[in-house]
Amino acid sequence: MKNIHRPRLCLGKAFLAFALLSSSAGASATDDAYIRGFVEALLQSEFQIQPDSVGVEAGVVTIRADLSTSEERRLLRLVGQIEGVVRVELEQADTGIRGVSWLPGRALFVPLIADPRWPRFSAAYQHYFGDSEIDEVAAVSFGEALPIARYDRFLAGTWEIGLQVGVFAIFDLASDSFDLINADYFAAIPITYAHERFSGVFRLFHQSSHLGDEFLLRNRVERVNLSYEGINLLLSYELPLGFRIYGGSSYLYRVDPSDIRPWRFQTGLEYTGPSFTRRLMISPLAAIDVQIDQEGGWVVNVAPSVGLQFEGIQSRGRNFQLLVQYFNGRSPNGQFYERSIDYIGVLGQFHF
Repeated sequence: MKNIHRPRLCLGKAFLAFALLSSSAGASATDDAYIRGFVEALLQSEFQIQPDSVGVEAGVVTIRADLSTSEERRLLRLVGQIEGVVRVELEQADTGIRGVSWLPGRALFVPLIADPRWPRFSAAYQHYFGDSEIDEVAAVSFGEALPIARYDRFLAGTWEIGLQVGVFAIFDLASDSFDLINADYFAAIPITYAHERFSGVFRLFHQSSHLGDEFLLRNRVERVNLSYEGINLLLSYELPLGFRIYGGSSYLYRVDPSDIRPWRFQTGLEYTGPSFTRRLMISPLAAIDVQIDQEGGWVVNVAPSVGLQFEGIQSRGRNFQLLVQYFNGRSPNGQFYERSIDYIGVLGQFHF
């Protein structure tokens, strides 16, 4: 009797099961109405959403729905397996007025997996090699990209403006009270463009850095009043088979100390494998982030990571990543930007 309260969901699942059985048996019912019914049942039973519209004409399927990037990939794979489907076209749901969507659920630019300074919620244990002052470190960050408005009717793509904030802190686990070593505060206004597999983000940003009081008193290090504003451009392209490549540069236009040289460059490669589970989707991850900067004498900073991504079918782009990370190069921790560091660690990070 419990299922009486969910007739629509049960009907969708029943239709989907019937369609799958018919397809696997080599059924020839490949007309547009059959495909449309299959897709609508798939969206309701597997993604728990009601699409704005589903259209099918001569085997070309057009779906308008609010989907995350990972949901889009999974939907394209599932719909593409339906007999009779020629092509699948996805369109974002228009939830605003005249093409404007306010406070959309997720940012267009997908977070960088291995970038040690991408705003996110994370916690990590890091073991430093050969550092005279730092050995065992806990690194935490609190931050996210917050889309404010999105417009999808200009230059064949979708535009977005938002706010990006983050706090990055490291603590000395070898001290009696787990002293705060350094904290960096980051804020940016990102303007993002996305079209099919391409996306790009332009950011105006600010960062300031502060030493922890206990660490400063215990080590008697000289504090640097590090603070700067800059501009940043990153371009990203999703390659076949789950790969993604990105690259870009930054320019600091106001710095303290004033003698810091302004240019920075960044590139990276990511791989997100297919999920090997169903309800809780678990996918293998691998990524490497490479950065160089003028202040560091163009020394290469390399940050590879490998691990797993966990995502529910109703997560709508939210996920948790468990990674083993390595870093070698100039320190990303503001007060220590002149130091070369080398560490390995375990990281858990959330993307909302």
